[in-house]
Amino acid sequence: MPDLVLGISSYYHDSAAALVEDGTPRAAAQEERFSRRRHDSSFPAQAVRYCLQESGTKLDDVSAVVYYEDPGLKFRRVLTTFAAAAPYGFAPFREALPAWLKWKRRASDTVRDELAGLGLGQAPPISCRRHHASHAASAFFPSPYESAAVLCIDGVGEWATTTLWHGRGSNLQQLAEIRFPHSLGLLYSAFTYFCGFKVDSGEYKLMGLAPYGRPRFAEVIRRRLIHIKPDGSFRLNMRYFAYLHDHVMTGRRFETLFGGPRRSPEGPLTEREFDLAASVQQVTEEVVIRLARTVCGLTGERRLCLAGGVALNCVANGKLADRKIFDEIWVQPAAGDAGGALGAALSVAMERGAPRAHLGTGRDGMAGALLGPAYDDEAIRAYLDEHGLPYSRPEPDALIRETVAALDGGKVVGWFQGRMEFGPRALGNRSILGDPRNSAMQSTMNLKIKFRESFRPFAPSVLAPDARDYFLLNQESPYMLLVADIAHSKRLAGPVPEGISGLDLLKIQRSLLPAVTHVDGSARVQTVAEEDNPVYYRLLAAFKERTGCPVLVNTSFNVRGEPIVNTPADAVTCFMRTDIDMLVLGGFILRKEEQPAWREGGDWRSDIPLD
Repeated sequence: MPDLVLGISSYYHDSAAALVEDGTPRAAAQEERFSRRRHDSSFPAQAVRYCLQESGTKLDDVSAVVYYEDPGLKFRRVLTTFAAAAPYGFAPFREALPAWLKWKRRASDTVRDELAGLGLGQAPPISCRRHHASHAASAFFPSPYESAAVLCIDGVGEWATTTLWHGRGSNLQQLAEIRFPHSLGLLYSAFTYFCGFKVDSGEYKLMGLAPYGRPRFAEVIRRRLIHIKPDGSFRLNMRYFAYLHDHVMTGRRFETLFGGPRRSPEGPLTEREFDLAASVQQVTEEVVIRLARTVCGLTGERRLCLAGGVALNCVANGKLADRKIFDEIWVQPAAGDAGGALGAALSVAMERGAPRAHLGTGRDGMAGALLGPAYDDEAIRAYLDEHGLPYSRPEPDALIRETVAALDGGKVVGWFQGRMEFGPRALGNRSILGDPRNSAMQSTMNLKIKFRESFRPFAPSVLAPDARDYFLLNQESPYMLLVADIAHSKRLAGPVPEGISGLDLLKIQRSLLPAVTHVDGSARVQTVAEEDNPVYYRLLAAFKERTGCPVLVNTSFNVRGEPIVNTPADAVTCFMRTDIDMLVLGGFILRKEEQPAWREGGDWRSDIPLD
C-alpha cells in the first residue's frame, strides 16, 4: 500500500489541500478554483475531495493528515500582540477574540470535524507543523537539489516572518529567524494598502507599478520605516504602522511622511504611487539580497530555494539571480499559503522515511506544477453537446495548426488542456494566449479580456532551448517566477522622449516583443520544457515554425476578481463573457462568431449556468 499524507492549509487566505504519495506530490489545488471565490479561506472541502478522488482513495487509506501551522502558538501571538497594543487595539481585539476562543486556536480540531463531515471515511489523527517549517519544506523537498540553502519570507505565520534554513537530503535545519511585528511582507503590504490596492492580493499590482516610477522615497523608507543590518536582518519602526492595533495597515504618521492620505481604491494613479511602488520594491530587493548572502555564508551552498509570499515577487527573484550569489535558484510555484499544505504533507512524508524519488532526474518533483484536475474529451464533449455549443474536433496536429494560425492572425485564444496548475500562475494549461509581436495585444488583453488596469504587464512563455536568445536569463524559469531583461538583440534602440512618464510610457515600443516587454525592458519569463508540458511545448514549437518566434503571451485564464478557470464550464463562461476569439478546450475548438449566444446578443450569465 502506498503511504499517503494529506496536507491542509485554511482559515487565512488561499486555502488548499495536497496529497503526497510515498514522498511525491500527486494532487494539489486551491479551494478558490472550486468555490469560485478568489482567495477563499474556508476549509478546502472540495480540494480535499479532488485530491482523494485523483488518487482513488478515501480518508481511511490516508496515513497522516497535517495542518500547515500551529494554531495554539498563533493564538498566543495574537493575544500578546493585542496586550502590547492596549488600549489602542481594543476594538479589533473585541471583534477577533470570540472566533479565537471558539475555534481558531483549535483549528486542527475544526479540520478534524470538517473531514468527518465529508463522508469519505475516517481520517487519522491530525498533526500540525509550524507555518515557516511548511514553507521551507515546500521549497526544499520538491526542489531538484540534494542540498541547498532555503529562505522563507512572508507576512507572518505564528511568530516568524523570515526564516533561514539548510536543507540536506530529507532533513531541514532552521538557522535563524526574524519575528513579528518586524516583517518584510507586511512592509510591502503596507505600501500596497497605501497605494489603494487590496492587502494579500494586490501586492503583485504594486510590483507591476514599480517600473513606472522613480525610487525617490527609498531613502525615507530606510531612514524612517526600516532599519536594515548588513546581514539582512531588520526592524520596523512600528510608530508608522497601524496593523498592531487596527484593521488598517497605515495611519496618520504614514500619511504625513508620504504627503497625504492613501489613494482610494478606484482613484487615479499619480506620480506619488508610481514612486512609492518603485521605492519599496528597491528596499525589498535590498533586504532579499542581503538575506541571501547571509544564508549562503551560513550554509556554504551554491543553490537556493525560496518560499513564502515574498518569493512571489519575481522582480526581486530576478535581481537575486542577476547577483549570482548562488549558481541556481528554485522557487516553489505555490510559494504562498496554498503551498503550505504541500510543504506540511512533505515534511511528514520525509519523517516517515519517504524518498525524494525525483533527485537525479534533472527535474524537480512538482510535475510542472500540474497537480490539479483534468477533464478528458468525453467529459468536455458531453458538456458542449448538453448546451448546444457549436465546435469542431480536428486531429491533434490540425488543432495545433489552427490555433497557431489564429494566434498569428492576431486572435486571442483561450487554452484549456490537461491538469490545472497549482499556485497563482497559469503555465500553459489554463491560459489565455496571444502573439507577443503584436503591439496592440497588451491593451487588448487588459481592457477587453481581463478587464483590469492598463499598466499590468503580461508574461511570455518561451521554448526553453530558445530562452537565452530572447531574454537575459541564466537559468530555467519554469514557474514564471523570475523577471529578466529582454535580450539586447531583441530591443529597439532609442531613448525615452523627454517629458514622457507614468502610464504614457506604455506607448513606447521597447522591443520586438512589445506585448510582453514591461516599461523597464524586462519580462516575467516562463521557460517551457518538453518534459514538463509536451502539448504546450508543441504549440510553441509550431508557432516558432510558422513565425520564427518561439514566444507566446501567456496570462491566466480568468478575468479581474475571479479565480483561474477550473472546469470546462468555467472556461466556456469566461470565453463568452470576454472578447476571447477562440477557445481550445481539450481536443475541441470553439469560435466566438459561431456561438448562438454571441450571435444573438444573449446574456451568457442566464443562458448557460456554471455547472
